[in-house]
Amino acid sequence: MSQTFVPAVFYRGGSSKGVFFHQRDVPADRAELDAMLLAVLGSPDPNGRQLDGMGGGISSLSKAVIIGPSTHPDADIDYTFAQVSVDRPVVDWGANCGNLSSAVGPFAVDEGLMTVPDGEALVRIHQVNTSKIIHARFPVANGKAVVAGDFAIAGVAGTGARIALDFLDPGGTVTAGLLPTGRARDTVRVGRRDFVVSLVDASNPVVFVMAGDLGLRGTESPDAIDAMAEVMATLDAIRRAGGVLMGLGATPEAVGHANPKIAMVAPPQPFRTLDGQEIAADRYDIAIRMVSMERAHRAITITGATCVGVAAKIEGTLVAEAATTGPDAEEIRVGNPSGLVSVGADVVREGDGYRARSGVVYRTARRLMQGQVAVGPA
Repeated sequence: MSQTFVPAVFYRGGSSKGVFFHQRDVPADRAELDAMLLAVLGSPDPNGRQLDGMGGGISSLSKAVIIGPSTHPDADIDYTFAQVSVDRPVVDWGANCGNLSSAVGPFAVDEGLMTVPDGEALVRIHQVNTSKIIHARFPVANGKAVVAGDFAIAGVAGTGARIALDFLDPGGTVTAGLLPTGRARDTVRVGRRDFVVSLVDASNPVVFVMAGDLGLRGTESPDAIDAMAEVMATLDAIRRAGGVLMGLGATPEAVGHANPKIAMVAPPQPFRTLDGQEIAADRYDIAIRMVSMERAHRAITITGATCVGVAAKIEGTLVAEAATTGPDAEEIRVGNPSGLVSVGADVVREGDGYRARSGVVYRTARRLMQGQVAVGPA
């Protein structure tokens, strides 16, 4: 059987990369679409390299995006995200990628899905996986998204045009609410040990646990964390137990790979970034080491960073305890393996709980390739 070729665009969005498709060009049947995306990314690959596809061997480089006409009255386009497992035949549709969200607006403009005047464009995005709205603002010139600029982000070489992402009303994406259990802290049992966790769902659900409770400082490198088999197994067990409390599965085994994420939290300490920079403790407000799709993330997911920003403003969470900022701070600087990410959040008290009105992050994006991607025979 010969290969088939599907129109596609390859984008870097923030510190992730993914293959972008028009909805009209992909199968409507989910099983057929899963098979296509696995073939496109080169999964499953027991060698973990995805050499026979467009993936890059880690979760942040094994992603796909589908863009189509809006089905929401407050949005211009629909954006559906697919996280493709590297070494398993799994496509997870239960989460959003905040990094690739930054490329969705430029894709829509450059592909002619909407017409905007030159200047600062506003694209209202319906994020289908989470049923939330994202406002993307970025510069446009001559009818195309501007790429060049002087804005730099951690983990990406060079600079680009700044893209502002405003996640509106980000609480309760796939769970019952911002605090799915109604509490700022919960306890989960793994084996014979109890772990205190904070379960927060803002842009994506995250299980927060103190790095010190796992015998870590919270500034370790992703490779070092991945090499700790017992720690990784414990983290996944905590994540799955937290997922049950969040209502994401009736049993730990039923909790999916993509959601919830799990993040280790620690107060600021000096650390070295992946590119060798020395970051002093007074340059940031909280240390985060996140695990995504059973691998330690080389930066931090943008939806995860948004969740950190929101959680920092909720009294009693582990994030609020570890952060050096107070609840009235306009932004929080998140230390992660690639450097620093600043996140702003608007959180207010409502009755006995909290409501997150928005979370704002800044990214860059660039179209890397366009044309057709080959889908090999099954």
